Amino acid sequence: MAMPSRWWCTCAAALLAAPVAAQQLTPVERARVAAALWSEARYNVPAWDRIRADWDSGFADLLGASSVRESDVSFYRRLRRFVALLGDGQAAVIPPPSVGARLARPPMALRAVERRPFLVDYLEDDEMRVARPERNAEITEVQGIPVEEWIRDSVLPEIPGASDAARWDRAVARMLDGEKGTALHLRLRLPDGEERGASVTRSVALTARTPLTPPALQVDTLPDGVVWVRLTSFADPDVSRAFDRAFPDFSGLRGLILDLRDHDGAGGGRETGYRILGRLEARPLLTPRRRTPQYRPAYRGQEAPDSSGAWFEVPPDTIPPRHDLPVFNGPIAVLGSHRTAGAAEDLLVACRNAGRGPIIGQTSAGSVGQVGEFRLFKEWRLRLTVTRDAFPDGTEIQGAGIAPELPAAARVPDFLAGRDPALERARSAVRDEAARRLP
Repeated sequence: MAMPSRWWCTCAAALLAAPVAAQQLTPVERARVAAALWSEARYNVPAWDRIRADWDSGFADLLGASSVRESDVSFYRRLRRFVALLGDGQAAVIPPPSVGARLARPPMALRAVERRPFLVDYLEDDEMRVARPERNAEITEVQGIPVEEWIRDSVLPEIPGASDAARWDRAVARMLDGEKGTALHLRLRLPDGEERGASVTRSVALTARTPLTPPALQVDTLPDGVVWVRLTSFADPDVSRAFDRAFPDFSGLRGLILDLRDHDGAGGGRETGYRILGRLEARPLLTPRRRTPQYRPAYRGQEAPDSSGAWFEVPPDTIPPRHDLPVFNGPIAVLGSHRTAGAAEDLLVACRNAGRGPIIGQTSAGSVGQVGEFRLFKEWRLRLTVTRDAFPDGTEIQGAGIAPELPAAARVPDFLAGRDPALERARSAVRDEAARRLP
């Protein structure tokens, strides 16, 4: 009887292991993913002249590593490092759900202030009640490594970004990401100066929406009658309808502040943003001009590694004002930051073109343009910026971003004291404009 029992256990173990083995990429499949990624970028990236890394050498290294025995999560991280060489803030490798589900972060939200990582919020679950982190605490070490070194060596190489400032801000926000269930030991400096340790677990899936995820639209009326509108995503078309519900006629408004500082561009939604802007300007608004590579092999030669000498160009479009609801003609100001990217930068361009109100804060991420998504192999996909956007006068945005007319950024003492210099400067600008318009 012992032999059949052992035979049954062996078969059962093999059956249970089969799905896991089927999910693991073979060396040949990894090489196919790497080759498809290299090819799609070579064919579609519109800004090779801005790329300082050796893309082909990076591909050779990636291809050479395809035979190394490692998990699909480790391979995914290699792909992320490769794609980060493009300097495209909207670029991303999208893994299959089976791989993505194995990635998580602790239930904490982080933000960079003067390049230093601060804990701005956390979920009060059982682990956090034991760890007792404090909001506004600064993280000074991760796994015993000074935090700047941790970010520079372990996080930044995998973070895509069109500017150094934008990459660093993103790296801080993602500095605790990793394999689900793994533990981290942090060294914290509390707001009162006390230092202590805290152990946390990567328990929240990167794809999960939690109470730490800010709403796409938040509206607050400030004490002086100015309304503060925070927009963090245009991905859902209902955001513009929610704006319309919040402002059926703009009655009683002295001014409006449009806050795009936490809109990182994920999910697109350019038209959603334009519908909101159509309620804030009675004249047509100009959008960015754009061009995309038009592949012509004859343009390639020894001096040209790609065909970007040939372009399909699209002139600026016009955003018409909305006529279904009243348009707000009062003073406005727009807030931007290093985190402002993608469709939010399209709005900054339109506001700047119209001279509708000052842009206040920091230079935006410089990660604007139409995004294309390409299948690599099975469920592995690649997202890239496929257009090169500019102001109507030809001034390019990629990498440079959109600079504010009125620079303002929180310093660490401001942050710890709960002050928001950019918001205060916007309130002042709107109030001054409202007073100027008084008869």
